[in-house]
Amino acid sequence: MTVTLQPARIKAISLDLDDTLWPIWPVIARAEQALQDWLRPRAPATSAWLANAENRHAVRQALLQSRPDIGHDLRTLRQELIRHVLREHAEDEALVAPAYEVFIAQRMRVALYDDALPALDWLSKRFPVVAVSNGNADVQRVGLGSFFRASLSAQEFGVGKPDARIFHAAAQAAGVEAHEVLHVGDDAALDVVGALHAGMQTVWVNRSAQNWPHAPHQPHATVNDMAALCRLLG
Repeated sequence: MTVTLQPARIKAISLDLDDTLWPIWPVIARAEQALQDWLRPRAPATSAWLANAENRHAVRQALLQSRPDIGHDLRTLRQELIRHVLREHAEDEALVAPAYEVFIAQRMRVALYDDALPALDWLSKRFPVVAVSNGNADVQRVGLGSFFRASLSAQEFGVGKPDARIFHAAAQAAGVEAHEVLHVGDDAALDVVGALHAGMQTVWVNRSAQNWPHAPHQPHATVNDMAALCRLLG
């Protein structure tokens, strides 16, 4: 299926955050380390156990199986992971809330791609821009709030991408119809296919030159960074 971007239709931009505006895994690695460092003098067994990535993954998967209702809510999922490990090691479960605050404070310390800030400035002067994320970054805490008309996260909204409802809510927040929105993001399935099913035009931000994995669906355009997006729309 061949699709062609129609710039004249675009009245608003909805925009993914993680791995679109900044690389996420260095952020998560730093937040995991800060959590372990904070727990070490307070819950040493829990800290040591969390240092193993396979351990963390196993508990996360078990929680997702037993509590599918929190799959979209990364805050609750992280808190329950910490609680589970503290309980298993007979350490103080009252540490859950402050431990999470240590983690999330580091989670908000992002290092933008070089092209991100100029692109946000360019886009926000021409369109209402709405953040749409399955992650738990807060555009205000990250320091980008002035560029966004609104911000929707899965954990606050109740469902995440690729559910059409969060895309339609983004269009509503921008004050336009879904077909007037261009959704921009790095995840081929969650961002592009999800937004296509919601009736939006899409641009795939493909920084690592991957092959498109979801034929016959196709993005309306593919760019290698946000500067290329601005050139495309300019």
